[in-house]
Amino acid sequence: MLATRLFTKNNQKIFYMNKVLSLVILASFAFFASCKKDSATPEYNTAQNGSISVEFDNIVGTSDLQLNTGSYTNSSNQVYKVTKLKYFVSNFKFNNIDGSVYTVPQDSSYFLIDESDVNRRLAKLKIPEGEYTSVTFTLGVDSLRNTMDISKRTGDLDVTGVATDMYWSWNSGYIFFKLDGTSTAVTTMGGVFQYHTGGFGGYTSATANNLKTITLNLSARGSAKVKASKTLGVNVHLLVDVNKVFTGTNTISLATTSMVHSITLGVPIAANCASIFSHDHTEN
Repeated sequence: MLATRLFTKNNQKIFYMNKVLSLVILASFAFFASCKKDSATPEYNTAQNGSISVEFDNIVGTSDLQLNTGSYTNSSNQVYKVTKLKYFVSNFKFNNIDGSVYTVPQDSSYFLIDESDVNRRLAKLKIPEGEYTSVTFTLGVDSLRNTMDISKRTGDLDVTGVATDMYWSWNSGYIFFKLDGTSTAVTTMGGVFQYHTGGFGGYTSATANNLKTITLNLSARGSAKVKASKTLGVNVHLLVDVNKVFTGTNTISLATTSMVHSITLGVPIAANCASIFSHDHTEN
């Protein structure tokens, strides 16, 4: 009887010892797991810059834009062809998922997009590593850069080089958006239409301000996950719908508006241009 009680008592001791040992092991595992998690390398190193490009893919409705050969119909049922499409984009900002905003240095933030040149459809930038959920940029060239000494306006802003035909030498400065083409709806000038819009508010006298700030949310179709280790970088693919130049805030008829070469006449077109951009996808 005594032996039975001793056996039972010893079994209880072993049971409790095993239970205590198990709890110690579990606690140790949790501790080391926590330490491992805390010491893990962050996904992004904001001290390093990665490459990102913003691609401007010019389209008309659901069709790819084809200069000179493509035939398109606008919202007024007017058939037209596009012979030239150029515009300036500038002052890029990227909004991080953590709520911070990175502003690209201005000297690296001006690009002339030209449908006729495959090398001029991207804005190539360097920004800190991170996940970015939206991008903001300006359609046009800001007043500060418009009024700077010509020596400060280099690269895509060179008015003696690549930007020669995108500049008004009088009070108005750069042409922000240029759309040229032909249409059977135009009964003058051999059926040619030209929409040249600019105007930053004026230099020596006040003018309309046709600069447009564009903000696009990237979350739905892929945020930009920028890392220095990505050799090819990240590409944010935007669509730019020329057909929306004729509709939106204002309905523009080729039959009544075929030539726009002034800031004032360009106001309705500039207003429509604010909605021609959309995010298609992100290539991470």
